[in-house]
Amino acid sequence: MRLVLRNPGLELRIPDYDDLERMEKEDAEGRPQWDNKAQYILTCVGFCIGLGNVWRFPYLCQSHGGGAFLIPYLILLVLEGMPLLLMEFAIGQRLRKGSVGVWSAISPYLTGVGIASMLVSFLVALYYNTLIAWILWYLLNSFQQPLPWAQCPLNENGTEFIPECQRSSTVDYFFYRETLNSSASISESEGIQWPMVVCLLGAWTIVAICCVRGISTSGKAVYVTAILPYIVLAIFLIRGATLKGAVSGIKFLFTPDAEELIKPTTWLDAGAQLFYAFGLAWGGLISFSSYNPVHNNCVQDAVILSVVTGLTSIYAALVTYSIIGFRATEKYDTCISKNIVRLLNTFDLPEDNITSSNYDAALNHLNSSYPHVMLGLNLQSCDMQKLLSEDVFPALTSVEYPSWITAAIFLLAGVPSLAVPAFNEDIKFMTGHKPPIFWQIS
Repeated sequence: MRLVLRNPGLELRIPDYDDLERMEKEDAEGRPQWDNKAQYILTCVGFCIGLGNVWRFPYLCQSHGGGAFLIPYLILLVLEGMPLLLMEFAIGQRLRKGSVGVWSAISPYLTGVGIASMLVSFLVALYYNTLIAWILWYLLNSFQQPLPWAQCPLNENGTEFIPECQRSSTVDYFFYRETLNSSASISESEGIQWPMVVCLLGAWTIVAICCVRGISTSGKAVYVTAILPYIVLAIFLIRGATLKGAVSGIKFLFTPDAEELIKPTTWLDAGAQLFYAFGLAWGGLISFSSYNPVHNNCVQDAVILSVVTGLTSIYAALVTYSIIGFRATEKYDTCISKNIVRLLNTFDLPEDNITSSNYDAALNHLNSSYPHVMLGLNLQSCDMQKLLSEDVFPALTSVEYPSWITAAIFLLAGVPSLAVPAFNEDIKFMTGHKPPIFWQIS
C-alpha cells in the first residue's frame, strides 16, 4: 500500500524524458550552458565557500572544545549535507528551472518554498554585501604607508595621540570611528558615512553585473574568485605556522573533548553549520545545476562538492587555530612573566633564579615551603588550555545570522525533502544508473 498525494496536472508541468532530450537540444541554441564541468564545480565551490567555512566554522570549533566539533560535523556532512545537496542538484538538472520554477512545477502549493528561498538569499545578501563594503573600504585604505590602523591618529593640535584610541586599540578605533563612525547609542546618529555608502554601492554594483551577465561571465570569473581564497589561506597558513605556539593551537583543534559530544547543542550547531557551509535551501545550487546537460552525473557532483566543502572548513580552521595558538602562547608567556617578577620581588631572588623553563617546579617548591606567603600573592592562573578555549577573536562571535533566518533555512530544506518523492528513475535517466542504497535511504 502506497500513499499518493493528489497533485493534478503534474505530468503537464514536469517534462517527460523525451521532452527533456528535446529541450536539451533546443537549449543548446538558446539557453546558456556551462562551458565545461570545471566552471560548474568552481561556481558551486565559490557559492558554498565563504564566511560560513572560513570564519564561522573555526568559531564553532572553539566554542565546542576544538576537535569535538569536527566529529559531529563530519558525520552530519555525510548523513545530512550530501543527501540534501544531491536533491538540489538533481531537481534543478531534471526540471531545468530556478528555485521558484522548480517548486511551482512540482506543485503549485510549493511555490512559496521557492519564493521563501529567494527571500532568504536576498536577506543574506544584505548581510554579506555590508561585509563586502567593509572589505572594499579596507582594501582601498591598505594602499598607504603606514597603514591607517597601524597607529593612533594625532589630535587636532598634532601634539599627542587621541586618548580614546590609546584607551582601546588602533584597530578598534579605526573600525568604530573611521570606518563606521559609530554613535554612543542607537538613539543617536552621527549622520551618513559617505565613504561606506560608496563602498556599499560598489558591492551591489558588482552583484548586479554578475546577475545581468549570467553564467557566461561569472563562469569565467570563478577561475579567479574561487581559487584565489585558497591561495590567500595558504599564505596565512604558512605565516601562522611560523609563529610561536602555532602547534599548540593546531593540536587543540584535533584533540576532541568527549564531554562536548554528549551535548545536544554541539550536534545542533554542527547541523546548522552545514546549511551555511553548503548554501542549502537558498536556491542557488538549484539554479546552477539547471544549466547542466541532462545526463550530467549529479551524484558525483554532490560527492565532490561535499568533500571540497568539508576539507575547506578544516583547512580554514588550521589557519585560524595557528593564530589562536600564537595568541594563547603570547598571553601565557605574559602571564608567566608577571608571576615571575612578583615572585622574585617578594622573595628577593636573583633574576635567573626563576625562569619560564623551571617555573612549575619553582612554584611547587614555594607553595610547599611558604604556603601563607604564596596565598597572599594572588598569582595569576596561567592555564594554556583555558587560554586556547577562550574567545581569542571576539569578532568571530558576530558572524551569526538571526535565529529566524536559521529557522527558515531549516524549514526550507526540510519541506522539499518531504514533498519530493524518491525519484530513483529520474536519477537513473540522468546518470545512467540508480543511486546506491545509501542515497535512497537518506
